[in-house]
Amino acid sequence: MTIVHSPANRFAGFRDSDFEVFEIEGLEARMEALIDRVRPKFHALGETASASLAALTGEEMFVHVAKHARRTVNPPNDSWVAFANNKRGYKAYPHFQIGLWSTHVFVQFAIIYECPGKERFAERALTELGSLRKSIPDDFVWSKDHMVPTGLKHGELSDEELADLLNRLKTVKASELTCGIHIRRGDPILADGEAFLRLAEQTFRTLLPLYRMA
Repeated sequence: MTIVHSPANRFAGFRDSDFEVFEIEGLEARMEALIDRVRPKFHALGETASASLAALTGEEMFVHVAKHARRTVNPPNDSWVAFANNKRGYKAYPHFQIGLWSTHVFVQFAIIYECPGKERFAERALTELGSLRKSIPDDFVWSKDHMVPTGLKHGELSDEELADLLNRLKTVKASELTCGIHIRRGDPILADGEAFLRLAEQTFRTLLPLYRMA
């Protein structure tokens, strides 16, 4: 698929200063830097990646840039742009995300506790555990908590451990699950906007079976 940019809103890659935003002390100062440095890049990513996802899914995909509006004291430790087939929001729907912590960028599929279909997704994923095991690359990362930067590598999980993650999603009301890639801060691909977008699209394509299950 050819990546098409609007010249005025072209994603030029991430810089070290983008990651440094999450090292700034204080809510107001961090949010100011986040809005100034990172959000314009999320909007640029949204313009291009939403078109790629629409082509992959066959659905219109809407862009939702995290606002962190409910925060009054603690500054955010990460931020993201989400893509969902609903214009009003993304949290109640299976969705895709591109975002960053101070240590890495993530590109992932997410189904969180507000999604009413998460139990149905978990049941289907459990019945197709064998194909799921084979379709997800070993270096992809699963997480059961989007507020924690680390996760579990797919290739290091046993079938039982993967089933446990899915059973937790099915049975625990506040559970959630994400799966995707982590790209470490300093990786040259992050500074190359075109190369990063190609990798993001390839990642979304790999994660498409999860979205279909949901």
